[in-house]
Amino acid sequence: MKKSILYAGCCLLLWSCQKSVDKLSVQAPPDKLMPKDSINYLITRQIKQFGQFEWRTASDRMLWSAIAQSDHIVSMGYHPSMDDRSSAKDDPGGRSAVREQLLDLVYSLEKKYDPAVERSGLERWPDNILPVVNIRITSFETMRALRYSSLVRYLEPMNYETLLYSTFTERQSGCSANLPDLSLVAGMDYGVVSPFAKASWNYPHHGLLDAWRVVSGAGISVFLIDTGISYEQENLGSQFNQGLSQKRRLERIVTLPRKQLLGIINVGPPETPEDRCGHGTAMAGVLAAPRGTDGNMVGVAYNANLISCRAAEDVFIDAAREVRGVSDAFVLAANRSDVRIISMSMGRITVSSQIRDAILYARSKGKVVFCAAGTSLPFTAGWAGVIFPASMSEVQAVTGIRQGTPFEACEACHSGPEVDFVVVMERAADKKHPLTVSDSGDAPSTIGGSSVATASMAGMAALVWSRYPWFSSTELVAKLQEHSSYFPNKSQRWGWGIFRPAQAVN
Repeated sequence: MKKSILYAGCCLLLWSCQKSVDKLSVQAPPDKLMPKDSINYLITRQIKQFGQFEWRTASDRMLWSAIAQSDHIVSMGYHPSMDDRSSAKDDPGGRSAVREQLLDLVYSLEKKYDPAVERSGLERWPDNILPVVNIRITSFETMRALRYSSLVRYLEPMNYETLLYSTFTERQSGCSANLPDLSLVAGMDYGVVSPFAKASWNYPHHGLLDAWRVVSGAGISVFLIDTGISYEQENLGSQFNQGLSQKRRLERIVTLPRKQLLGIINVGPPETPEDRCGHGTAMAGVLAAPRGTDGNMVGVAYNANLISCRAAEDVFIDAAREVRGVSDAFVLAANRSDVRIISMSMGRITVSSQIRDAILYARSKGKVVFCAAGTSLPFTAGWAGVIFPASMSEVQAVTGIRQGTPFEACEACHSGPEVDFVVVMERAADKKHPLTVSDSGDAPSTIGGSSVATASMAGMAALVWSRYPWFSSTELVAKLQEHSSYFPNKSQRWGWGIFRPAQAVN
């Protein structure tokens, strides 16, 4: 009976929405699309003024121009919103009714312009968890009908970020060969800890060696959203358990969808969890590389379980399939009872409401989320602050600082009022970065930016949670804040400051 009433209510809402759609549909599409340079200028200007850009602030012409000049794939969030979780949980049939009727509306409008369109082919990647639909729309009328519907929370182009300063993104995606650093010097760049592992030069700045006398991260599962793990790195494979790292679990999974031709036809083989970028391997090493016997580096939480999820091709979440891969990764992590911590050292310039929905869902499940505040590329240097999703208040934003006082940002690290914690990750004398595992072999590499700071902070959180496994996520974050250098006064640029895990666990 409840479902019938709710379904009828949804029908009534859709009927009233359809009446408003009829009024909206009389507006003709713009004669000319807004040039990409103009769109990019408006995005940049809003970020400079307000700290972030959301597509809901764009004009109809700007939004349609962005959709039409990318691949026409949009992310449509519908009611019930993620803030109304109780209704979604108690009556998922109501959500399904709204979703199906919106798809009916899209089909009726799109068929006017493309008689060959099929109702069953509207959705690119069906979603049964989030109140989100990913569809391809080809008419201005459809865009306006959805944008002004009382049933729709947001409508955003999923692929426009690939056109945002696209001349830079191919060269500056955050990927590298992740080769061994042959210049490393014992006693300066690392110290040797039992049984035979290299501890990075920056670990003593956070008192990690003292914390390891008490905790190692055992029993805590960290979900790493990144570019995967190299199959050739044994310490993140067959040798994950060695030395003082024992009885823990490593998983490699992938949520990045297959590539599509014009957003319609799947092309190429299915994606695998293998890292083709180098970034994910480096983050996994910093977070949980074993405290082993082979002379390689040791990760911060060397006894934690690690779930590595390949959700994107590179560090810049720009393509539609990467938005989908990242949002699916957060949902997957949220629904795993064993996962406590989610770490993501990736981001984007504009806000993705779909990714925000996924993060809110993960937070509602009690997960603590760490995200990178941002590392400047040529086109963001000097004007971009804390990037999305680290800019969300629901996540713990982390950035890197240079060794010494007063605090100074690393050469390319972003900072701002959204930052929660900082990690020492750039040496003052020579700008040396922390150690991590290379793509293969036992000789370490080095990695910089807010990325390594984020993975390090997630590892330190795992250490603390292994000491207090009964803590809720709120209690865990409070403990991290309490034992940071600026507590109880949060800095407008550096958050709570440098976290000291040894103080938190002793």
